[in-house]
Amino acid sequence: MSTELHQLGVAELAAQLQGKHVSSVEAAQHFLARARTHQNLGAFLAVDEEATLAQARAQDALIAKGAGGRLAGVPIAHKDVFVTRDFTTTAASRMLAGYRSPFDATIVRQLADAGCVTLGKLNCDEFAMGGASENSGVAPVGFDAPQPVRNPWNSARVPGGSSGGSSSAVAARLAPAATGSDTGGSIRQPAGFCGVTGIKPTYGRASRYGMIAYASSLDQAGALGRSAEDCALILSALCGPDVMHDATSVDRPAEDYTQALGAPLGGLRIGIPEEFFGDGLASDVRAAIDAALAEYEKLGARRVKISLPRTRLSVPVYYILSPAEASSNLSRFDGVRYGHRAAKYTDLLDMYQKSRAEGFGEEVKRRIMIGTYVLSEGYYDAYYLQAQKIRRLIADDFQQAFTQCDVIAGPVAPTVAPAIGAQTDPVTNYLADVYTLPASLAGLPGLSHPVGSGAHGMPVGLQLIANHFQEGRLLNAAHAFQQATDFHLRTPDGY
Repeated sequence: MSTELHQLGVAELAAQLQGKHVSSVEAAQHFLARARTHQNLGAFLAVDEEATLAQARAQDALIAKGAGGRLAGVPIAHKDVFVTRDFTTTAASRMLAGYRSPFDATIVRQLADAGCVTLGKLNCDEFAMGGASENSGVAPVGFDAPQPVRNPWNSARVPGGSSGGSSSAVAARLAPAATGSDTGGSIRQPAGFCGVTGIKPTYGRASRYGMIAYASSLDQAGALGRSAEDCALILSALCGPDVMHDATSVDRPAEDYTQALGAPLGGLRIGIPEEFFGDGLASDVRAAIDAALAEYEKLGARRVKISLPRTRLSVPVYYILSPAEASSNLSRFDGVRYGHRAAKYTDLLDMYQKSRAEGFGEEVKRRIMIGTYVLSEGYYDAYYLQAQKIRRLIADDFQQAFTQCDVIAGPVAPTVAPAIGAQTDPVTNYLADVYTLPASLAGLPGLSHPVGSGAHGMPVGLQLIANHFQEGRLLNAAHAFQQATDFHLRTPDGY
């Protein structure tokens, strides 16, 4: 049985564990062995086998007493922006190399309470800033220097970002599921690039306590798994109110998203924004998306033409607001309280400058500089304030669209995953986020699920967006699609 464990989804593995057909220790050992075998992907930044097996033994004891949680013994890996007591947390940055938190992030604790066993911490773009997972500043397990994460479908291509370690690990079956964070598409885009399912819930639905901040008004924790059912199980555990720790947490009871699965799609109105299907969308991606929408129609849904007229403005708005918030959030890393401190300096100012210059990577420095500029005197009104106004108009566009449809569908990215090192122009990289940024700016839930392949045999993902707190509707739609197709079951060769 153990040789097939990695082929099981979260629900199937949980059933095997509850039925005592396999132990939590056996499951943990199996996935740890796979992580060792496939270190070439650069997916893991931290692994501690003793810590993992201690958690697994504790879950086996609970299962034996009939006291295990719903996910008792199910292995999971966490993106390295969520702090953990048992593993180092670096945000993939030299600035936090070796840092160990005295507490667990709320979502880490909630998943542990449900019975999940942590396999380790996953690689990502530094401080979650990037769309390819090429900006990591920390050496992955098995390497002596920082490396980009690799896509298991083609190791010469990126897995997406910033949650590239999460998508790569799930696609390669190194973990049944993983956590991720989504600021402007960092769960949905890598899920699409790696052929897995990923969901970002409504802003405030999952606690940000213990998540290392990039842009506080946009950052949101979420889940990646093989299927919508897997994501529903993980999301049910990690979402819920945390108002004592997180001022942005929504005081709304937790939901069991699996209860929404299985409902028929008859009458579901799928909005098709004309702005998502114009120039710039590759023909191979368009073909896969069109075929998926036709499949949805077979399941009873119908297409409705809609417009999101300010879609193009989401790119400049996001790349004003998120760097501004990053500039503020990352000011705490000064070499005094915690984080990297330069070895040699002449005075306090010199220490600040050298510590930050040495600790931060190029992309992080770029965004700090942009953010500091737009917040500076004389430019705040011209840039930051105007961007906030347009953000509200983008949110209004969605509310108008939802009077005509139930969910909105479109591509996750304009192309399939590009080659590692192929995109060197930052502006070009930023423009590729045009399909995922609008939902993030509006605080809406979004999901990506695999719908086929495009150029070079690389996966293509379909993005679904719903109104606030309608994660169940997204998950049910994706689940119905996956019951009728097998794209989510396909595994890269060699894994």
